[in-house]
Amino acid sequence: DTMATLTTRILETRKERLQVTLLLALGVPCSAQLGVLLGMVAILTKTAVFVWLGTVLLTLLAVGWLASRLLPGESSDFILELPPIRRPGLGNIVIKTLARVEWYLKEVLPLFVIGTALLFVLDKFGWLLVLENWLKPVIEGGLGLPGSTAGVFLIGFLRRDFGAAGLFILAREGLLTANQLVVSLVVITLFIPCIANVLMIVREQGRRTAMAVVAFVFPFAFLVGAFLNHLFNWLHIQF
Repeated sequence: DTMATLTTRILETRKERLQVTLLLALGVPCSAQLGVLLGMVAILTKTAVFVWLGTVLLTLLAVGWLASRLLPGESSDFILELPPIRRPGLGNIVIKTLARVEWYLKEVLPLFVIGTALLFVLDKFGWLLVLENWLKPVIEGGLGLPGSTAGVFLIGFLRRDFGAAGLFILAREGLLTANQLVVSLVVITLFIPCIANVLMIVREQGRRTAMAVVAFVFPFAFLVGAFLNHLFNWLHIQF
């Protein structure tokens, strides 16, 4: 989603760029996180998987529809000229691939390094534990998850794939029920983007917009998870 956020610059209006950035930050996992999530859903029933996917898709559609109505500005006709299709030359493929790799290393890789370094500093000085203790009441009371998942969500902000991997370990060790796993999957998918993506949003949309996106997505993900948890309890749903 960090790379996808960078490509929103091809959209013509600021409204469209902001809308797509919001949806990417809200519900599109990075490739590393997606791989871990797919490994986690393998232990769930088909019904539980459909509930997870359906909740995420309905949330994205609802937020996208509301954003298109509430965000100021106009929408443009998204028309891109398609180049003629020809057989690619090997030399062109190599040159353009190297150019894209160089661009990725310069534009995106430093952001991942910053996120990893920040995670190291927070863990080294014990600040992660302090934040985890603050988050535990929300996790246990609202989401119905064990307190140990608080650290998973904190790490997920710094590196989303690390957060998903933490949930995978808890699920593999049998510390999460099927219902709790569905709720945690929904929250970690809708959770605030990793620090690398936040920095990319700052770069593309500005600091105020990035903070507004984080301020919306963070509580919204927990509200959706809490609603799902209480809905399961109210309807006595067990997977």
